[in-house]
Amino acid sequence: MPKFIKHYERLIESGELTADPSQRTAVEILSRVKEELEAVPPRGSIIWRALGRKPDAIRGIYMWGGVGRGKSMLMDLFYDNVKIHRKQRVHFHEFMLDIHARLRIERDKEKGDPIPQLVEDLADDARLLCFDEMVVNNMADAAIMSRLFTGLIAANVTIVTTSNRVPAELYKDGLNRALFLPFIDLIEEKLDIISLNGPVDYRRERLGNATIWHSPNGEKATKALSDIFFRLTDFPPDHNVPCEILQISEGRTLEIPRALKGVAVVSFKKICAQARGSSDYLAIARKYHSVIMVGIPKLGPENRNEAARFVTFIDALYEYKVKLMASADASPDNLYEEGDGKFEFERTVSRLIEMQSEEYLSQAHGICSDDA
Repeated sequence: MPKFIKHYERLIESGELTADPSQRTAVEILSRVKEELEAVPPRGSIIWRALGRKPDAIRGIYMWGGVGRGKSMLMDLFYDNVKIHRKQRVHFHEFMLDIHARLRIERDKEKGDPIPQLVEDLADDARLLCFDEMVVNNMADAAIMSRLFTGLIAANVTIVTTSNRVPAELYKDGLNRALFLPFIDLIEEKLDIISLNGPVDYRRERLGNATIWHSPNGEKATKALSDIFFRLTDFPPDHNVPCEILQISEGRTLEIPRALKGVAVVSFKKICAQARGSSDYLAIARKYHSVIMVGIPKLGPENRNEAARFVTFIDALYEYKVKLMASADASPDNLYEEGDGKFEFERTVSRLIEMQSEEYLSQAHGICSDDA
């Protein structure tokens, strides 16, 4: 039995994972890709030169399915275990931001079509690209993806990606979608399509019946949210949780003090009491499927700016169906009780209440209302 499959089965035996037929099928295909990638001789080696050509391309994988079915977990397990040097794992939104930045640089050189050079650079950096949460919700991405990925696959770059949508529904009802259809054809022809749509939403199961809005702020609320974090991430409570630097735009970043496996911990003070805007909040919403916010105070006219930023932050999380767990000095409907701004805050109250509902918590991350 291949080592990767044995590793997966040991995780089941230890209780870290639950046996799941659709996951097992995915693991078998991931194992095949792992072994084929590891069998390719290093670039420039004697064996490589003896072949007189590039080794054959390794067929990649497109894993899709509902929220919490283990897509990202399996991809991370694969990525951590594949023993090759030139590999990259990135959130798909961040990858496309980088692509557009690189395209601007190439266009400024005025040397013609920038796509071939971009493909060459990417292929030099990695022969395995792993993307989490492939989703297409704007024309700028849709317009270049077919040519970009055709070039990458032709350059023998292996693609492994996850998505909440079957390929045929990517960029569904999007503007000028006909220009995007060749990319769908490419995915269906060149990648193995794996459906992970088992009966269990493991992410939702981990959350269980936990209270997700805790008030007032204090030691009890902090402990409850800490328990939720470790439950969602399967991270040992006695280990230090890493921070993460989130790329907002060219030259601008945001430090997330605790982030792991798509779950971020942030404070109201850092997110809403500092000068931040919608681009910051959208970056968080795209990157993380769950956000834990601590230290939300009572709001009113005296902290109007903070309240306005909080409204924008919640709007971003809501649009991308991010799960929100929080500690605050009041319940949502008592958070902004009186004064100028209370009327405008009512929509946020409504959203905060809806975000605690089973219907909302069961929705897939990243499927936003502006998907077209």
